[in-house]
Amino acid sequence: MRGNTFGKVFRIHTYGESHGVGIGVVIDGCPSGYPLEANMIQIELDRRRPGQSTLTTDRQETDAVQIISGIYNGMTTGTPIHLFIPNKDARPADYQPIASLYRPSHGDFTWDQKFGIRDPRGGGRSSARETAARVAAGSVARSILSHAGVDIQSWVSQF
Repeated sequence: MRGNTFGKVFRIHTYGESHGVGIGVVIDGCPSGYPLEANMIQIELDRRRPGQSTLTTDRQETDAVQIISGIYNGMTTGTPIHLFIPNKDARPADYQPIASLYRPSHGDFTWDQKFGIRDPRGGGRSSARETAARVAAGSVARSILSHAGVDIQSWVSQF
């Protein structure tokens, strides 16, 4: 599984590439009978969406989540939940001129050493775009935990 699956009871498996068709996550271990709809996940994805500041990529990705399986009539079924986020602003051709170069401060070389193959399209799996799948899975976990009375909060602070 080499770093694409996380967790033991609530397991997530992420997939996809930054400049491919899309990215996604399969969540296993989510109990049945909890309310979950796409708009609940979308709120968190909108918070991390790229293009909102000068510190992030200028790609215009809507991060519109699609629930593929694991939900029926707005409730979790206890089976794996599959969430897919299509890439709308994929530009793999932008990376063709540097396809044979390793970029400083990027995961290109490490990825090549770990897997023996390199995907130059924006870093493939080592791109920050992959975090959208983790955010989607986190929003599902947050929703489930909120029903148990657990409140999760986070923020960024600068001193």
